[in-house]
Amino acid sequence: MTRPEVSGRNNLYPLGFAHLAFALGSKEKVDELTNQLKKDGYQITNGPRTTDDGYYENVVLDPEGNQLELTV
Repeated sequence: MTRPEVSGRNNLYPLGFAHLAFALGSKEKVDELTNQLKKDGYQITNGPRTTDDGYYENVVLDPEGNQLELTV
C-alpha cells in the first residue's frame, strides 16, 4: 500500500512496512517464482541472491512499487 500523505517526523521517516516477505520453502521455488514474475513484467530489484547473513532471497516490486521479498 502506498500512502504518500502519511509520513513520520519531518517526512524523513515514512511510517508503515519497509517490505513484505514470503517464505517459499526452497531456493528452487524462489527461482521459479522469480522467473515467472520476470516473464510477467514485474521489476526484479535484487536477486535472487544469498545475502551476507546467509538468506537466499529476491526482491520484486508490486504494481504500486512496494517491495516484496521472496525467500526460503
